[in-house]
Amino acid sequence: MLLPFLFLAACSPQNEAPKEFVERRESMAPAPGGAERLRSAMLAAHNAARAAVNVAPLTWDDALARDAAAYARDLARRGAFEHSRQPRGPAAQGENLWKGTRSAYRYEEMAGHWVAERRDYLNRPIPNISRTGRFVDAGHYAQIVWSRTTRVGCALASNAREDVLVCRYSPAGNVMGQVALP
Repeated sequence: MLLPFLFLAACSPQNEAPKEFVERRESMAPAPGGAERLRSAMLAAHNAARAAVNVAPLTWDDALARDAAAYARDLARRGAFEHSRQPRGPAAQGENLWKGTRSAYRYEEMAGHWVAERRDYLNRPIPNISRTGRFVDAGHYAQIVWSRTTRVGCALASNAREDVLVCRYSPAGNVMGQVALP
């Protein structure tokens, strides 16, 4: 049996490679999909994580979702896994990336991998936010709960082997020297 894999990458002030995980699955049946299911699952996962730390919920932003879709398609087409080049300043978008075996993961699992980083998260100034000492071990979670972020848009693209999820955030989180939570 082939084991599904996944990769995670959070906007990082450091140049650390994305993490790779291999995990066993109880079922090899394809995960359910669709744009509305993606939107609903992403908002629910993000807002549950935010509610747990008393941060206002995010709203869905179609423009961010379009930007995320364009970049997800580009990554899937190239078979790449790297953060986009973002402008500095107010136009910057936060970004979380996820990649895993095509059709193996539900949207809730994808977001759940990011939210699970709460276990290592420390509410300290970026980049010193992880119990492990590695920003990438808590960076996705920090972006999700970033108190000044108000909007999110996500998209999924696939190639023959992989699904690539991109979520974009505005205003961007993970700002050097700042903390996510008040």
